[in-house]
Amino acid sequence: MLNRQAASLLSELLIMVFHIFLVMLLSGVGTSSLLNSTSLEDQLFQYIDDHQDKFVQTLKEWVAVKSDSIQPAQRSEVIGMVKIAASRLQDLGANVTLVNMSVQQVLDGRNISLPPVILAELGEDPLKPTVCFYGHVDVMPANKSDGWETDPYILTDIGGNLYGRGATDNKGPVLAWIHAVSAFKELRKDLPVNLKFLIEGMEEAISIGLKELVEREKEQFFSNVDYIVISDNTWLSTEKPALTYGTRGNVGFSVEVQGGERDLHSGALGGIVQEPMSDLIALLDSLVDSSGHILIPGIYDGVDDFTEEEKKLYEPIEFDIEQYKIDVGVKKFLYDTKEEILSHLWRFPSLSIHGIEGAFHEKGIKTVIPSRVIGKFSIRQVPHMNLSTVECQVKQYLEKEFSKRNSPNKLTVHAEEGASPWITNISDPQYKAAAKAIKRVFKKDPDMIRDGSTIPIAQMLQDITKKSVMMFPIGAADDGEHSQKEKISRKNYIDGTKVFSSFLLEISKLHKELLRGSK
Repeated sequence: MLNRQAASLLSELLIMVFHIFLVMLLSGVGTSSLLNSTSLEDQLFQYIDDHQDKFVQTLKEWVAVKSDSIQPAQRSEVIGMVKIAASRLQDLGANVTLVNMSVQQVLDGRNISLPPVILAELGEDPLKPTVCFYGHVDVMPANKSDGWETDPYILTDIGGNLYGRGATDNKGPVLAWIHAVSAFKELRKDLPVNLKFLIEGMEEAISIGLKELVEREKEQFFSNVDYIVISDNTWLSTEKPALTYGTRGNVGFSVEVQGGERDLHSGALGGIVQEPMSDLIALLDSLVDSSGHILIPGIYDGVDDFTEEEKKLYEPIEFDIEQYKIDVGVKKFLYDTKEEILSHLWRFPSLSIHGIEGAFHEKGIKTVIPSRVIGKFSIRQVPHMNLSTVECQVKQYLEKEFSKRNSPNKLTVHAEEGASPWITNISDPQYKAAAKAIKRVFKKDPDMIRDGSTIPIAQMLQDITKKSVMMFPIGAADDGEHSQKEKISRKNYIDGTKVFSSFLLEISKLHKELLRGSK
């Protein structure tokens, strides 16, 4: 009898709970109050999967725009591309400002308009963190005659890889961010953060005018930004995601040796004059030894010690040395271990000799003694090397080496405008949030890496705004940015969209926890 009563009560309780749930669902409360953030992620991921063909089509449309910022003849295409991106942000509900920039003087002396820069804002809730995304929609030059197997401006799917100029650098990642935001909007979910977008069209042409704009907007557009995210580089691996926390800087040098007033005949005068080319070759040979060690005194003084704590960051990194040799087309590296190779790519300076101007370079032999030759090389500097100190060290060293030759020729050393290295703290909240998002989407922890190349925007934004900057790539190591095989895999493009949507949820949660902890 007691069991029958208990069963009856349980049945009535279940019916009552079902009725309550049904009422909440019909009143529209269910989807917002009964689902936690994890299930919201599932909804976002499902939406992204369901619309991936549409997302690929949008990338195809963007790649078709020949927004080459290097060639002045394509400037109208760049301006058009910026306006297309601005329109997409307006469709998301963002307040978009197209900031007119100054003009650019090109080689023929003409002044042409610079493309506008997008400043867009979506949300202004003081209780939410504000994330600013930087990206660019211009590309490097590309022609099928350069060696492309497909038309560089027609996005082509080959074996799951989407080939086309700008696919990975940087139209694909920019669109992945836009699609991530659109998923929230289409599902009628509130964005968990305030979002800002800084998108330019001159990144491949050294971001002319951008620094001045950022400085002007430091106390306006950037004043309430908590985190800045850049997605304009690639992983170290083709399979394992990465977060980047440092890049090398770069400064270029020209070494000019001037001899007589004109070129000379080597038969008539060879052996009785000090040849400028001989002086230059000797100087270039004195810069670096056969192991890659830079011979300029003091050049390593500003390099941070390679601590045991830092070395531990290298241990979990997936890096196949033999495959890397195949990828870059060499038989041997200067170093043999993963730690040695990566540390000399990332956290030690390097010196590369690039060419000689004024020398005969065509087929055959021209028996001339050039009167004036210019050697060109660059130094990739690392934190915390001082750029002006490096320039002084180089000039003093070359002048000293030149004096040893007792040459009557004239030496001139010139440093080009350099870009500073960048490094940040991987303990910053957004790195933790990004790592969680990567784990959620890719089912593995990211490699924490540096980049041996130079990405000036990271240091520039960090220096001027004093905000936390993170580099959050979705492109794989074999994406071939700037090459005739540039691509992004369809998987990375779609999973990248997912990981950005997950990141927005994670940084929101983490930011709230930090605020509660500070009270």
